[in-house]
Amino acid sequence: MLKIVCQKAFEKRELFELMVLPYWEGPGEAADLSMWKEIAVQPLASGDFNGKAGDTLLLYSQGRLLFLGLGKKDAVNGESLRRAYSAAVRLAQTKKVKTIHLVVPKIPKMADEDVLRGISEGILLTNYSFSQLKYDSLKENPVCLLEKAYFIGLEMKHEALIQKLTQIAAGVYLTRELVNGNADDVTPKMLAETALSLEKRTPGLKATILDKKQIEKEKMGLLLAVNRGSSMDPYLINLSYQGNPKSKEHIVLVGKGITYDTGGLALKPADGMATMKCDMAGAATVLAVVHTAAALQLKVNVTAVAPVTENAIDANSYKNGDVYRSMSGKTIEVNNTDAEGRLVLADAMTYAIKHWQPTKMIDVATLTGGIIIALGEEIAGVFANDDQLAKDLAISSEATGENVWRMPLHADYKEMLKSETADLLNSAGKSASSMTAALFLQEFVGSVHWAHIDFAGSSYLSKPKYYNTSKATGFGVRLLIDFLERHAT
Repeated sequence: MLKIVCQKAFEKRELFELMVLPYWEGPGEAADLSMWKEIAVQPLASGDFNGKAGDTLLLYSQGRLLFLGLGKKDAVNGESLRRAYSAAVRLAQTKKVKTIHLVVPKIPKMADEDVLRGISEGILLTNYSFSQLKYDSLKENPVCLLEKAYFIGLEMKHEALIQKLTQIAAGVYLTRELVNGNADDVTPKMLAETALSLEKRTPGLKATILDKKQIEKEKMGLLLAVNRGSSMDPYLINLSYQGNPKSKEHIVLVGKGITYDTGGLALKPADGMATMKCDMAGAATVLAVVHTAAALQLKVNVTAVAPVTENAIDANSYKNGDVYRSMSGKTIEVNNTDAEGRLVLADAMTYAIKHWQPTKMIDVATLTGGIIIALGEEIAGVFANDDQLAKDLAISSEATGENVWRMPLHADYKEMLKSETADLLNSAGKSASSMTAALFLQEFVGSVHWAHIDFAGSSYLSKPKYYNTSKATGFGVRLLIDFLERHAT
């Protein structure tokens, strides 16, 4: 993990591999750069560098000097800082730099903490590589990650914030590692063992794992149906942290954990199946969030519930046209075995309400391709039965740059889920597919304040972008930690 050091001023006697100097777009510096003003004159006058957001110019004087553009002074925000400093890290990596010094700018209308957060997250989130599955290419061009960053212009009082941001980044890394990993390695059993290992190394965490026999005892018929085609047993993972036992508030996070999705008998085409190791991103996210909350010792009660299984295919696979009974007692006519995520979530939410009595429940899932069609890869859809919960998630989204957009829950569309032979259909087809999936889930939340986050696009990108240096982004960890912090008492 990269170590960030607060440093009040730069000492001339120090050697540096790379010094990052921030500039506004147009004339004038973004910080006191008096030591390098003469060096800056020529490149600024030549027009080779004008300070546009994310622009870089590398010079050699007393070491490497990197001019970094922050964009227009009145337009800078946390997200633009993340992207700008991500560009600096990516350049540093190409030069095999292991230590950088950064002059921290003073930015009008932004609190020092917000500036520090944007810069730190841009650096920490970019300083990640998933390369363990490479061999020849890694030998030829080994990844060089930063080991240390000196933030010049900070007081020691900022160290606590730096430590918190570093811990949150570790949670993002954990999610990325799990989602990027091979489906042959990141199995239901492996995820259960991951939860147990988090319990062992983090005070305050309690892991409870239900195996197949216990799932059968709970009559979780939908999770068991989805699992039927797999050679691997399902698990229901519970990872709980009670940071404020005196509080009645209990937030439950439910994460979809399909470790590989073939589509079952409604078999996906080859192209559609190629990325389906990422279908457990919801489970990875909620486990990382609860672990991070415990590591930060947040004064909040939060539990992750993750139903984990493959949706594989063999002679025992559950069948289109058949009816299966959920833990809640509702019966479901399956007309699409590739709409399996909502089935395992329905049983998991029923279990969570029965055993954990949540005051708020948020489920996180790579649920529908329809959400990518509607919002693209950079925005997750939020469906909620509670306006305040939706607003709170939007506030955290604004703070972290993990974009969400509230989507409607149009009650009339429930008609599309009606079945002649069961209580519900599991799929209403392509029309309003993300909304009807959310309406299906709403049938299992009762009166609990609930939100559903469909992040099928933003959790796993078609190609790395900005500070997301692998396809797996870890989206949702920072968002939900910020949400929990705002609910801490």
